[in-house]
Amino acid sequence: METRLIMESNANGELYVAIILYESWSSDPSFKSMFEECFVLIRADSDEQALARAEQLSKDKETCYDNVAGQDVRWKLKRIVDVSRVLSDTMDDGAELYARHFANYDAYYAFEPLLGGTLD
Repeated sequence: METRLIMESNANGELYVAIILYESWSSDPSFKSMFEECFVLIRADSDEQALARAEQLSKDKETCYDNVAGQDVRWKLKRIVDVSRVLSDTMDDGAELYARHFANYDAYYAFEPLLGGTLD
């Protein structure tokens, strides 16, 4: 019974943000892998419960399908990057959900395609 309680969302719990990284792959050698970074809201009573919930949700999202090129594509969990409490006490307009700090802007720029970086 305790495992079930950990896996279920608690409507009265604290809000957390989980950053979940997925990777696509295929047995076709011409397939180019892609990555997806998801920010997921989770309600939980503790940090441990939030991590367990993130693990469950990320496994539930794994999928496979045939793409338009006929390649078998699989999306699998690569890593749970972080699970943190939401920074704001309310979910109002302008509420801050998540923040992280880094020391190397050039590395961030190279990674982030919206800033002009590339994924190659």
